[in-house]
Amino acid sequence: MNDFFDAAAISPVPAPSLDAVAPEVYRGIYGMPMFATIPSSDLDASARFWTHGLGFVELFAVPGRLVHLRRWAFQDVLLVPGESDERAPAMTVSFSSVLGQLDAVAAACNRLRPGSATPPRETPWNSTEVEVVTPENARVIMTAARPLVPDSDSARYIEKLGLEVPHS
Repeated sequence: MNDFFDAAAISPVPAPSLDAVAPEVYRGIYGMPMFATIPSSDLDASARFWTHGLGFVELFAVPGRLVHLRRWAFQDVLLVPGESDERAPAMTVSFSSVLGQLDAVAAACNRLRPGSATPPRETPWNSTEVEVVTPENARVIMTAARPLVPDSDSARYIEKLGLEVPHS
């Protein structure tokens, strides 16, 4: 399973490491290959949570109609007027992060909206994640890859999936 194109040159996500540095917010204009559109009953409050809690910036806004948010390149969210669903959403949207950001994101979200973020938790697929429920009731996963330790439980899990784990 090694016939994949190495797209590292176009990805803003740094290689997994304990001290990985997050890229700067990308403010350029491009045709968005993917974005989430999230209805909000209070665009201003939603934009505050996404910017002060999740680390997005307001790229631009059309008052009362649209708030375009962005973090890294290709991490775009459009907030639009609408009623937020009170039920837990069936899907999530995930955004890459670096390990050093996760504690701060969870703390900032919980300051703005107590109980909105979980503490960082490790997954079997070698990432650490924070789950956040936003004021619009969207489930957001902030995920950071951990360095892969060749003989770890995570490495064995990945190998069982049929993926090659480098052993050095």
